Amino acid sequence: MFATKYRVAGITALAIAASVSLAGCTINMPGSTSDSNGMMDGGMMGNNQNSSGFSGSDIMFAQMMIPHHQQAVDMSTLAETHTTNPELLALAKQIKDAQAPEIEQMTGWINNANASMDMGHDMGMGGMLSDSDMAALAAANGPAFDKLYLEGMIGHHEGALDMAQMVIDSNNAEAKTLGENIVKSQTAEIAQMKKMLAGM
Repeated sequence: MFATKYRVAGITALAIAASVSLAGCTINMPGSTSDSNGMMDGGMMGNNQNSSGFSGSDIMFAQMMIPHHQQAVDMSTLAETHTTNPELLALAKQIKDAQAPEIEQMTGWINNANASMDMGHDMGMGGMLSDSDMAALAAANGPAFDKLYLEGMIGHHEGALDMAQMVIDSNNAEAKTLGENIVKSQTAEIAQMKKMLAGM
């Protein structure tokens, strides 16, 4: 199942990503310069906040979660034409309605911090479907689609729960709240999807 195959090492990998790879999401403010400690004058890394109010970890979370959310939106868009299952269609709409606005919200963080949208790697992006998995989902219809969608989205959501740990303790209230909302909503959706899958 996708849930097993594509889930990464979770919180440990995220801790490594935050400590070792933050150079990929350094917040570059206009006129900033690096000092001998690798810190930016006008743009901070790690948990230090810059004038945008978002730390390097907050921005790194957004850089990873935006493409992660986008894939969930893409999967749910496929559901609109590949299944007639009313419960799955309602679930797919719920996922799109929640995650599309969150993509816009996190894009705003990145723009406000004058950071890059591309962090340069995908470490910690657990549960992402491969291109071949997405192709298989797009080629399926009816009950076969439903099974692939549920298996894939369960793993996808589980990856998001791990990623959300990056901002659960954020000093930024908006980042912290988003992380908490992702954990709450996607934990409930995982339970619903597992029930649906068991009933197939």
